[in-house]
Amino acid sequence: MNSNAQRPRRLRANPILRDLVRETTLSMNDFVYPLFVHYGTDLKREIKSMPGQYQLSLDRLLPEAEALAKLGVRALLLFGIPEHKDERGGGAYAKDGIVQQALRLLKQSGLPFYLVSDVCLCEYTSHGHCGLLSPEGKILNDPTLPLLTQAAVSHAEAGADMVAPSDMMDFRVAAIRAGLDAAGYADTQIMSYAAKYASAFYGPFRDAAGSTPAFGDRRSHQMDPANAREALREMQLDLDEGADIVMVKPALAYLDIIRQVKDNCRVPVAAYAVSGEYSMIEAAANLGWISRERVVYEQLTGIKRAGADLIITYHAPYMAQILGGK
Repeated sequence: MNSNAQRPRRLRANPILRDLVRETTLSMNDFVYPLFVHYGTDLKREIKSMPGQYQLSLDRLLPEAEALAKLGVRALLLFGIPEHKDERGGGAYAKDGIVQQALRLLKQSGLPFYLVSDVCLCEYTSHGHCGLLSPEGKILNDPTLPLLTQAAVSHAEAGADMVAPSDMMDFRVAAIRAGLDAAGYADTQIMSYAAKYASAFYGPFRDAAGSTPAFGDRRSHQMDPANAREALREMQLDLDEGADIVMVKPALAYLDIIRQVKDNCRVPVAAYAVSGEYSMIEAAANLGWISRERVVYEQLTGIKRAGADLIITYHAPYMAQILGGK
């Protein structure tokens, strides 16, 4: 045995040294926390398929936000569940829509949050699809773009710092950028769901947001999970149209996509650790099969190591508690 040979284990022997040489670290600056805002009053309804996550009425939003701010959560992504739905998703772009009201409330509160709003029609349409439909039930791409633009502008007017179109319509980033600029919101950023896959991991979210399609599925506009090169093409198109940040969704089954996107673009890359990822961890942890703390930390470390600059995660408040103890 060569006594001069390197011994990698020497760098693992001491816990302080392990911290000193750690290549990937997590902080609260990495995380965006999704919130579901629901019409009504005095509502804090736990989402059955997402234990520990809630639908909140506006009067319960500020107390929740204050608690999150104290924990160190710094950025929120808002989703809305309206009282009424229609074929055109009118609640998505109404001046008094649920997300618009939530944005105004949070902005006027003075709480130190960076506010991101989801821009899509699926939570607001009676059919649950992300765009307008033809009489035959086909999604109409181009007629949907003005409505998405209206929604984005109304969010910016209400106080959104960033809008995040999740619909996967072609050319929607260009339409939204032009609409924001024309309305005087040139500084409002766009985080595009550039590579949003038609994933089976979204089930719990659809319970939370009430956005399950009434018929069919979303494979005509969301990406085939088998495709990688297509993600790079989608990313480049969104960048050319004016996206400031590009997102990969889901995260855990698409770490290779996150890495490829990171290696091929010069803007920040977001990854969405989606509802199914959250719920699987919670279910196993609640049964005592895994260590919640270690698995959550390992999952989010892996997503960041793959190349994500920011991570949208339902575990953000839990991570604040973990990181606060380190």
